[in-house]
Amino acid sequence: MKYSDNGEQYHIGLKNGDVGKYVILPGDPKRCEKIAQYFDDPKLVGDRREFVTYTGYLNGEKVSVTSTGIGGASASIALEELVKIGAEKFIRVGTCGGIDLDVKGGDIVIATGAIRMEGTSKEYAPIEFPAVANLDITNALVQSAKNLDYEFHTGVVQCKDSFYGQHDPERMPVSFELQNKWEAWKRMGCLASEMESAALFIAGSFLRVKVGSVFLAVANQEREKQGLENPVVHDTDKAINVAIEAIKILIKE
Repeated sequence: MKYSDNGEQYHIGLKNGDVGKYVILPGDPKRCEKIAQYFDDPKLVGDRREFVTYTGYLNGEKVSVTSTGIGGASASIALEELVKIGAEKFIRVGTCGGIDLDVKGGDIVIATGAIRMEGTSKEYAPIEFPAVANLDITNALVQSAKNLDYEFHTGVVQCKDSFYGQHDPERMPVSFELQNKWEAWKRMGCLASEMESAALFIAGSFLRVKVGSVFLAVANQEREKQGLENPVVHDTDKAINVAIEAIKILIKE
């Protein structure tokens, strides 16, 4: 679907040539300008709905950043339309809330897979198909975090559609299901909770493109419940640095 006959994509408002092969995907449109400052010669190329896009260069390679808004539905729209205009490798950069007690606010979380407790991915693939991050992207993110000497964790994250279902589950009519599944995620060693990766990993598998995810852990509600130290950190610079350095690694390879 297009807005016009020049190949402009319906939601993101971009066409062939507007983006590079590598794209960083934050949720917040306001984060795009911040990320674009890491590029050489960044230019605003799109601003429609929740989808803001800048394109520039890293190590001579054309790269972009496009915001997806909150949740899997809009994230999958961005991915679909970016793929149609030539993008191939994606890194979701965002925030998460810790679940595993080892994950503290300010730590980096790199997702190897995602729990599909959201709706978008179910309209792509049966629930039995796993939401798995691309290995090349994940390895680059891990190497980047090591190079930067950041505290980081790798593993499975949980994806949901309701932010308040996570933070205030007992208020919800389906509290029994939410609380019991949360306990299951804890027992399985799930690292953190966020909202977009499951849809991006599943859509990426279908579209045959490479997708990975890196997050800043803002805080950990389970550490707070246990009376453990629970720092609250909102500065996403470390997660952005990991993504930028990972793209440089991928370009070099």
